[in-house]
Amino acid sequence: MANQSARAGALPMRGVAQPTRPHVLDLPDVHISRHPVVTHKLTALRDRNTPPPEFYRLVRELGTLLAYEATADLALIPVDIETPLEAMRGERLGGGVGIVPILRAGLGLADGFRQVLPDAQVWHLGLRRDEHTLEPIEYYNQLSRASNLQVCFSVDPMLATGGSAIDALHTLKRYGVPHLRYVGLIGAPYGVLKLRQAHPDVPIYLGAVDDHLDDRGYICPGLGDAGDRQFGTL
Repeated sequence: MANQSARAGALPMRGVAQPTRPHVLDLPDVHISRHPVVTHKLTALRDRNTPPPEFYRLVRELGTLLAYEATADLALIPVDIETPLEAMRGERLGGGVGIVPILRAGLGLADGFRQVLPDAQVWHLGLRRDEHTLEPIEYYNQLSRASNLQVCFSVDPMLATGGSAIDALHTLKRYGVPHLRYVGLIGAPYGVLKLRQAHPDVPIYLGAVDDHLDDRGYICPGLGDAGDRQFGTL
């Protein structure tokens, strides 16, 4: 895709074939939320009149909701405890949880995850998208201390072309991080397909799948630039 993108200049997706939404919804291990509260909050998030403070709050709240969905099958181990009334056998998570937000747009989602898993280990991975080629460029990496995890979630609001998500997961695998999952707010069919092809072993959790990418590589109808809208840098 790089050569074609370079020829297209500022319109790297012009003329690129894209899969349909129904096609990617049938892909294995792609989980799209059906929760009405997720749909409700995504609608508010998409609204161009939503100001940055409210936008960030919504991203964080959606991160919390998606965290519950993406952690529904985590392994538990038995543990003996004392309640105020008597002894009992309960269960706790069987291993640590890691969260890797892709900077900077993934920070709000990571905050939402930490509402559910305050003890989670958090590492930051800095990737930016070259606007001409749509290829990810790594500029920050804090993964060397990742260890003792049951599962690690790579979180980023928008799964557009899939480049950043694919590169992030390649990096995590290179560092030996086990049992990876990807969590995002909105995906384009093109990005979902590319991510599934590149990492067929990684489950994908999304709040919604939209219709297509425009010629610039933005998700439509989408919500614009998630990073700029979270941090007021429009």
